[in-house]
Amino acid sequence: MLKGLLETSIGPKYGFKRAPVGVDVSIEREVLAAMQAHVAARMSNDTDAVLKSYSDEWADSKGYTKQTLNDWHLASVIGSAKLEITIDLRTVEVVVDGSKAIISPILTDSAKGRISHKHHLKRESDGVWRLTYTETVDWELRSMDEDMQALKDAIDSTAMLVREHREQLLNDRWRPGYHFVVPEGVAAPFDPNGAIYWKGRYHLFYIFQDKRSGKKADHWGHISSTDLFHWRHHPTGLLDGMYSGNCFLNEHGVPTICYHQVGLGNALAVALDDDLDEWEKLATNPITPPPKAGAQDQEKYRSWDPFAWYENGFYYAIFGGEHPAIAKSPAMGGDWRYVGDLFAHEIDGVSLNEDVSCAELFRLGDKDILLCISHRMGCRYYVGEWKDEQFYPDIHAQMSWRDNIFFAPESLEDDQGRRIMWAWLLDLRDLGTRFDTGWSGVMSLPRVISLGDDRGEEGRLRIEVAEEIERLRYRPHHLESIEVDANAEVVVAGVSGDSLELIVDMESANATEFGIKVCVSPDGEEQTVISFDPLERTLSIDTRLSGPADSPKDIETAPFSLEKNEPLRLRVFIDKSVVEVFANDRQALVRRIYPARTDSLGVRVFAVGGGAAVRALQSWHISPSNPY
Repeated sequence: MLKGLLETSIGPKYGFKRAPVGVDVSIEREVLAAMQAHVAARMSNDTDAVLKSYSDEWADSKGYTKQTLNDWHLASVIGSAKLEITIDLRTVEVVVDGSKAIISPILTDSAKGRISHKHHLKRESDGVWRLTYTETVDWELRSMDEDMQALKDAIDSTAMLVREHREQLLNDRWRPGYHFVVPEGVAAPFDPNGAIYWKGRYHLFYIFQDKRSGKKADHWGHISSTDLFHWRHHPTGLLDGMYSGNCFLNEHGVPTICYHQVGLGNALAVALDDDLDEWEKLATNPITPPPKAGAQDQEKYRSWDPFAWYENGFYYAIFGGEHPAIAKSPAMGGDWRYVGDLFAHEIDGVSLNEDVSCAELFRLGDKDILLCISHRMGCRYYVGEWKDEQFYPDIHAQMSWRDNIFFAPESLEDDQGRRIMWAWLLDLRDLGTRFDTGWSGVMSLPRVISLGDDRGEEGRLRIEVAEEIERLRYRPHHLESIEVDANAEVVVAGVSGDSLELIVDMESANATEFGIKVCVSPDGEEQTVISFDPLERTLSIDTRLSGPADSPKDIETAPFSLEKNEPLRLRVFIDKSVVEVFANDRQALVRRIYPARTDSLGVRVFAVGGGAAVRALQSWHISPSNPY
């Protein structure tokens, strides 16, 4: 049985478009009357009348024509006694253009769902308006009332916004594919925080901003992974004023975070579930000891970015800042007090006034490592010893040189005993460019660090990429014995792309500079140069030709030298706008690049001042691990 809701009117109440100047409203009424007659014929099972309402040229979006309509099709269109169908004309719009017209939406409801049609009509030579084309414009797989339809429309609208944003990100040629990237929006800061290996998964938190609380505030996003590259997003359980901090196990073996609560001070929160989705911030927060009368030294501590741990019956925390200090307490919610300065003494070349932020303190081999940043120097570390409630530094080394693009480190120890670290890779483009692309926030590859030999200003850390990245490799390519003449370069045949891993073994007895160029355009107009200078004992990434004039232009240079007869072994990762370089597992550099040309994909090896030999060059394409 069919029921028709034929109450119709021409006017704003029902959403009809007004006739253009010069169009007679009576024509719109004629079109509407023709549609009403078509619906009435369907309701009364008048097959002949239904057929006569179709023009001979009629077709629909499913491929039916008037000639292919038959009794069974008409019966299903008209309906049956077993199925109640309602056809609603109350909210249609009629648009007339000469002898043609469009009327929509016409809603047909039944127990099987809702379908919405747009009908095209034409006034034929006998003066009768007939249907020429029927288009399905919407459908639902269940019956709908007005409230349910409004809810579904809202769901569809949200889904469309999400899809449009995802498509924008997927089409961004500079958005990295296997470096973890902010899932949406511009995150600044984008510090990694709270890293911990827990119950078989790597958990990592990161700072992002939104206005869900009515004003802009920092929150901790949360991701987890079993392989360090494919990350699962968790609900955001740590909200409002969350600044940098770490995650550690408390005296009961429960994950606990120490963080800086904006407007309050350093604080603690304890996990309530093994997925680390729910947290309880301590009622006794903050843990920052208040200044005491007469304690003049305490006034010099400006504290942020804490790092806490539990040791020998006490909770300790590095209170980072312009004058880093140590605080301790016998209980998390107990009486926290300042112990004194973090550093037992100054180290040559590094002022005690250099701030210690995003601090991490951990053991590697027989030494303690203090990993941190200063806002002037970027990422850096000390090698020394934690004893007598102070840190005694022996060595200081940098992990960022030209600027602080490698920033805000965070680390964890996994079940294999590996110390794995990440850093925020700053985006130095202007804000307008970042806003145009709709996102900003990239982390470095997960680096496995271990203790090596003391190499002076080169430092003592061995630095490798987590081996899990090898699972992303595909399309392997291998070359051997490439000779490079002095002051020349050789195009590496068969190797190109902007999502690559390269391993190149090179040596030279007399070149003043040699290395590899990546993201090279065919004419060399755009290129990123990775070079070793044996005389200056440096490794560098030169981005002065990496992109257009408004992209970053600089040379990142790190101390690096080779032993006698030791070949240069470069491991290079290219990921759209990120280039990370690892040299002989003991030095690493990173740059952001923004090539303008889509053909800046080539790879070349070069030598200056003398020849060089490439013993072997291996390459792989790297499969994206980010969902978008």
